[in-house]
Amino acid sequence: MPPLCYFVRHGQTGWNAELRLQGQADTDITELGRRQAARNGQRLAELVDDASAFDFVASPLKRTRETMEIVRTEMGLQQRGYRVDSRLMEVHFGDWQGYTYAELETMRPGSTAARLSDKWGFVAPGGESYQMLLDRVRPWFEALDRQTICVTHGGVIRTLFKLVDDKPVADVAAMEVPQDRVLRLKDSRLEWL
Repeated sequence: MPPLCYFVRHGQTGWNAELRLQGQADTDITELGRRQAARNGQRLAELVDDASAFDFVASPLKRTRETMEIVRTEMGLQQRGYRVDSRLMEVHFGDWQGYTYAELETMRPGSTAARLSDKWGFVAPGGESYQMLLDRVRPWFEALDRQTICVTHGGVIRTLFKLVDDKPVADVAAMEVPQDRVLRLKDSRLEWL
């Protein structure tokens, strides 16, 4: 059974607001994203009695690192007291990164239909699928051996619902992942707080 863990999605970015496929593009969070991160840090401060009992880990992308540093500040901790793990990076959208679906359709009509019909298994040119992401995240998840606070991405959080709850892949791929809530893993159960 995995230890108690809290997961936070990075705060909103400009590309989130524009509905651009971000993937592993290194984008910054917006002012709203900073407020979301602060809210999540305040919530974690309420939930965690002894932060020193937790490992703090984030994806190495700017949006997750900035979110983690805001979270730690709100918890009364030093900003830099965390580590990064590249396995926690977002699903890679390859050549599609930086584009909206509308832009992709303008450039290549019909190009997004395959992803819309199989979001879990689809691989954008030069990218990876959610299944490939799950295969990347699984070893990290299975090695968890202490209480952890993790700042990561929507795709990674979706894979957790497959790993922990074994939800159908179509449901997991389509689920909304909020940027202003904390996800708790406790007793092998996931719950949004």
